[in-house]
Amino acid sequence: MDETKKKEVIGRRDFFRDMGALGSGSLLLTAFPWLQSCSDDEKKAIAGSEKLKLAVIGTGSRGQYHMQNLLKIPHVEVAALCDNFGPHLKQAAAVCPQAQTYTEYRKVLERNDISAVLIATPLDMHAPITLDAFGAGKHVFCEKSMALTLHDCLAMYKAYKNSGKILYIGQQRLFDPKYIRAMEMIHSGTIGTISGIRAYWFRNNDWRRPVPSPELEQKINWRLYKAFSGGLMTELATHQLQVGNWAMRMIPETVTGYGDIVYWKDGREVYDNVSLIYRYANGVKMTYESIISNKYLGLEEEILGSHGTMEPEKGKYYFEEAQPASGIMQLINQIEHSIFDNVSFAGPSWVPETAAKNTGYFIADNVSTHTGDSSVGFVDDGSEQLLTSFCETAVTGRPVERLVEEAYYSSVLGLLGLQAMEEQRILTFPDEYKIPYLNFA
Repeated sequence: MDETKKKEVIGRRDFFRDMGALGSGSLLLTAFPWLQSCSDDEKKAIAGSEKLKLAVIGTGSRGQYHMQNLLKIPHVEVAALCDNFGPHLKQAAAVCPQAQTYTEYRKVLERNDISAVLIATPLDMHAPITLDAFGAGKHVFCEKSMALTLHDCLAMYKAYKNSGKILYIGQQRLFDPKYIRAMEMIHSGTIGTISGIRAYWFRNNDWRRPVPSPELEQKINWRLYKAFSGGLMTELATHQLQVGNWAMRMIPETVTGYGDIVYWKDGREVYDNVSLIYRYANGVKMTYESIISNKYLGLEEEILGSHGTMEPEKGKYYFEEAQPASGIMQLINQIEHSIFDNVSFAGPSWVPETAAKNTGYFIADNVSTHTGDSSVGFVDDGSEQLLTSFCETAVTGRPVERLVEEAYYSSVLGLLGLQAMEEQRILTFPDEYKIPYLNFA
């Protein structure tokens, strides 16, 4: 990439403001069609419309996180809150006191004035509530992953396709400006041909939450039990598997891996340590690791190309060749060579490297990065834009392309990885769970 182009990529400010100026015919909207809701055309379509009445089903930490963002959207009214755990419902009601409260989600779906629901329940309830919501004629925003089983993921997708309604899944990287910019650069050839992908997410905590009474253990710590969760694969990996597919523009054919409970031997049923290999048809491998007893490396997806490497979470890219060392460093290198080359027992293998460190380039002026520690969410991670897009799309009733498909495949691949680890074998992607995706049919 020449210096002029590099500055153009790095110098653009306020990504979503620029998106509005681009208009619906831009190349960027063609490549990432779900961004259509950020354009001026869509903004005009919702101007003057009635408020979208929305219900939040599941008012725990993630549900309340979304509620804070919903309060910033002027054309949305949070009309109902639903949870079968009283303390969460009470906390949520304090945030949105005008909303009516419920303990049974079907009562919410009976309200004709509510046209959209946001589902932030434990994973095992995603599919039942989504299917019932479509049956009741509601638009649906459902947290990731889609569902706890392959069958339910496909059932949700088919129900969405037959409903004529909107479905969003909580894959916020699709709306994170630094990820969008990174993919724009990858697909334009900035880092050359992709030859490998390394994705990882490391934390150091037991993933537990305080339990006031023993009978509430599984209700509160549902992420630790197989009846309600796929553990690391459904809570973390699906975000990063989606990034790999997004970069490759295809789906892996096979997966294998190992999962174990290595450190947190506290009665949990889900792995605290996973390592997998996903293989694409062209031979490229995506490795995935997640450990929750060491946080040093944090989280990242490293896209490895023939010309460079992209790290979208850090918002940086690196060309294969670093800048040459400064004159003084080259002089030091020459002096060290002249000394060590004369040491017979060591030879040049002892010579220190003095080339400049490859510090890379930021893909935007203002990049927000995250440690990966939070189980709730991060500021500026795309969640607010994702939710705003859902609300705007629910008002206009215009579905966006590829958004659900991206989320579907990340969810299914997470579950296939979990199955491969449990069965200790190489799994091939089942034909019955394939849906159209770009050039993948």
